[in-house]
Amino acid sequence: MRYRLGVDVGGTFTDLLLFDNETGNFWRHKTPSTPHDSSEGILNGVTAITGEAGVDPGEIEFFLHGTTVATNAVLEGKGARVGLITTEGYRDIMQIARSFVPGGLAAWIVWPKPQPLAALEDTVTVKGRMDADGKEVRPLDEAEVRAKLTQLRDAGVEAITVSLINAYVDGRHEKRIGEIAHEILQDVPVSLSHEVLPEMQEYERTLSTVANASVRPVVGKYVSNLRTKLHDAGVKGKLSLLRSDGGLMSSQKAEEHPVNILMSGPAGGVTGALWVAKNAGFKNILTLDVGGTSTDVALIENLEPRRVRTTEVGHLSVRASSLDVKTVGAGGGSIAYVPELTGALRVGPQSAGAVPGPVAYAKGGEQPTVTDANVVLGYLPEDLLGGSFKLDREGAKKAVQTIADALGIPLMDAARGIIDIVNENMFGALRMISVQQGYDPRHFALMGFGGAGPLHVNAVARLMGSWPAISPVSPGVLCALGDATTRMRTETARSFSRLATETDVEELVAILDEMAKQTRAELTNDGIPESQVTSEFEVDVRYAGQAFEVPLTIDQATLREKGIAGILERFDDEHRRLFTFNMDTPHEIVNLRAVALGEAPQLPAAELEKGKGDPSAAKIRDHALWMDGREMAAVIYDRSRLKQGDVIPGPAIVTEMDSTTLIENGCVATVDAVGNILINPAKEA
Repeated sequence: MRYRLGVDVGGTFTDLLLFDNETGNFWRHKTPSTPHDSSEGILNGVTAITGEAGVDPGEIEFFLHGTTVATNAVLEGKGARVGLITTEGYRDIMQIARSFVPGGLAAWIVWPKPQPLAALEDTVTVKGRMDADGKEVRPLDEAEVRAKLTQLRDAGVEAITVSLINAYVDGRHEKRIGEIAHEILQDVPVSLSHEVLPEMQEYERTLSTVANASVRPVVGKYVSNLRTKLHDAGVKGKLSLLRSDGGLMSSQKAEEHPVNILMSGPAGGVTGALWVAKNAGFKNILTLDVGGTSTDVALIENLEPRRVRTTEVGHLSVRASSLDVKTVGAGGGSIAYVPELTGALRVGPQSAGAVPGPVAYAKGGEQPTVTDANVVLGYLPEDLLGGSFKLDREGAKKAVQTIADALGIPLMDAARGIIDIVNENMFGALRMISVQQGYDPRHFALMGFGGAGPLHVNAVARLMGSWPAISPVSPGVLCALGDATTRMRTETARSFSRLATETDVEELVAILDEMAKQTRAELTNDGIPESQVTSEFEVDVRYAGQAFEVPLTIDQATLREKGIAGILERFDDEHRRLFTFNMDTPHEIVNLRAVALGEAPQLPAAELEKGKGDPSAAKIRDHALWMDGREMAAVIYDRSRLKQGDVIPGPAIVTEMDSTTLIENGCVATVDAVGNILINPAKEA
């Protein structure tokens, strides 16, 4: 078995990318998603792509999958009914929550507080108590536990969460309740807080465990169903799912801890960009993943994507590691409109989505969108790839004309205004993950992918000063490529909560060793050879009295060499970068984490045939587009016929099966050794 298959399920399309481990060749396929049962669309795609490649499904060694099943369950409120068991006196923990109210002035008046994932009527308390040092203050009342579990069973709960005070120090009481729960509610999944998140702060621990329990039945049903269907289709390889933090986890682990795959979808694009960056020789990348409804952006520094300790889905914010991806409502389907009150052009966040879609798609859409503006300006040619797909340019013009009339300006100015505004929205999101985090975007390249990313990457790179603007190979299926090219990952956490001056480095190393042993065992149990597993460590540090901590990656060699002082030096440097100042307050070490990583697959990128710099062999036809306030002559190229070293002066358009790349006037593109299109200002080329 020599093939890896990456599969990314989106709202409109399911993307597949089949990778040959030995040659670096790959095949790509897009098939309509089947929202009623995602596995149907996946199986359709597997049949199509293996047939196209002439590969037997049994030769697929790894089936690697990014999914939004857990995300959608939260966003659509379709999670399971959760019964919550907590310590006596803590029944209202989900209702009290945190006092943060999103929004501006007076938001507390108009903000509708979301319903907790575990309702108050499904929350019960039990007698029994551990203290903060893990000593039993009061034994567990097992008779009461049985009575309360029977009460929840009779009420019809579909999942159980057990979250007791101080269980992060010692989970004995939780474990016993879990055993009793399996006796009384045999088929109901049970989530224990000391297993899901062994960290202090009882609300965050409870919320994360409740969220895990809420999506467990949905994810479990989906994963087991997919596993069965793949087996029936002859796919014998191992099924793994993409975690929110960009690593992979076994399908069995995903069923038990689905809270770790809440942001599985967007993570695929970042891991795909990471693989492209490695092969193209770039270390610092800003990503621009533009879909039909939204744009996801992320930052990669020294080939390491930024990670955060919270995963946010809608109003839900749980304590689980995820890639630092920011989302803004700006995509190809974003609707342009002029509010009567202000008379100023707005774009998004409302979207025409896939149905009815942009007017240019001729599927019943009537409102002007970003895609329609791109068609009107000539950035999206109406006759793509020799006529295999036609866009309704006249319909798009009529739609955008309504904006021009409302603003009292010419049609082309209105269309360009729509593009400029959506580019500014993307620019704002990129500033959030770069400038506002203390990074200079001029030190990063900008990679645009997703269906519409390469259309906008050149213009957004101008705004950011981030060069080159990169259009990677197969930008429309880069998320599937990310699924196929990342590695297994697991982690565990432990609260430490001690002043740095009172911390012994040997004790710290011993605890980290113990945690590393646990995480390494998890991966070896999943079939990863011990020799291929590596460990990393993270420490959360803050100034004593602060409410939030800064996570730092450390290794044991540095820890032994530089001791606690080395951690504190790293923290002060990071704190200054993030907040521009440091304090004289004592330091506190809050949490410890151990991460186990499988070996990264050494998947080569196939090298393009060398050309002589002249792209004329790839020319489809001459073209006219609107740029810099006037109509300009341009050329349309077929990306599949471009060669290594070809130089394309702007304005120009490069088309392919899953995306379109726009090279603007005053810029020039070069095709690199592995087929990426690198766009730079002409004077710097």
